[in-house]
Amino acid sequence: MKDEKTLERIKLLHPKLRDEALEMYDDIIAALTGFAICRFAYTLRTFAEQDALYAQGRSKPGAKVTNAKGGQSYHNYGLAIDIVLLVDKDKNGTFETASWDTKTDFDKDGKADWIEVVNIFKRYGYEWGGDWKFIDMPHFQKTFGKSIKELQLLHTQNKVDKNGFVLI
Repeated sequence: MKDEKTLERIKLLHPKLRDEALEMYDDIIAALTGFAICRFAYTLRTFAEQDALYAQGRSKPGAKVTNAKGGQSYHNYGLAIDIVLLVDKDKNGTFETASWDTKTDFDKDGKADWIEVVNIFKRYGYEWGGDWKFIDMPHFQKTFGKSIKELQLLHTQNKVDKNGFVLI
């Protein structure tokens, strides 16, 4: 089953990632055959949206969720994806419950569904936040070898396409 919100969010990714992300998403759908599906919860995030997230737990209520200000996240350049599993707890086909459970094997194939998704992302060359010192389990990024500083420079020099994506 294809999740429409995920398909919409794939369209927001950097143009260099869109086709690959669609192919990867098909692989994820094929791998998860039980009562959980994968949703791409976040792809492109504006600088303002990033600043609002950065303020959380600092100047706004809530827990800290990022160490990156606007322009300092690969999300700001359409090069990152955050995921969540959606679980159909009552088995009626609605997938109504969000889950960040990394251990459950919802499709009973002997592999945790979350890790099945991680392995697919890695097969496509994405870096996983679960491998970092500052662990970010839902986060994946493909940087094309570009640092945040390089992306910021391209952005400030207006080296962007007609839709504002940095040229890489």
